[in-house]
Amino acid sequence: MTDENNDDANPEDDEALLFRRAVEGARPVRTDLVEIPKRRPPPRARFRREDEQAVLKESLDTDIHDLEASAGERLRFRRPEVGERSLRKLARGRYSVQAEIDLHGLNSAQAEAELSDFIQTSIQQGLRCVRVIHGKGLGSGLGGPVLKVRVNRWLRRWREILAFVSARQVDGGSGAVYVLLRRD
Repeated sequence: MTDENNDDANPEDDEALLFRRAVEGARPVRTDLVEIPKRRPPPRARFRREDEQAVLKESLDTDIHDLEASAGERLRFRRPEVGERSLRKLARGRYSVQAEIDLHGLNSAQAEAELSDFIQTSIQQGLRCVRVIHGKGLGSGLGGPVLKVRVNRWLRRWREILAFVSARQVDGGSGAVYVLLRRD
């Protein structure tokens, strides 16, 4: 008779007994074949081609001047009928600024409407040079300046604009532009 409280009991016998109890209902495997799991195909982005095409389209649609404006660069534009000398004169502030508009605090739609009205009124009044303050976009976050990019695009698109350049530092620097208007 075995006394389980006996200090002389062999610990290996206890482990063997525990093992036999653990595998008591197990049955042996009747085959030598082991099924090898199939390799999964490498993951593939479902929309990769569409994403690449969208990026390509966006890069082709983006105007280089918008990129420059968003990078904090100074703006500069002139129509072919405006000489380089006149553009330099505009950049140096040699034209008298006859009116100005400040677009701070406006959203894009409001800013476009206000700017369009301002340009039309200035032309009707026979003005030659105006200043547009669009801001530097410091409050725009990681997206960069919004109004600066839009003002750059709008002014290039409107036929009434002969040229524009970023203002001198004293007049707003890269946060404003001097605009040379076509006379009626």
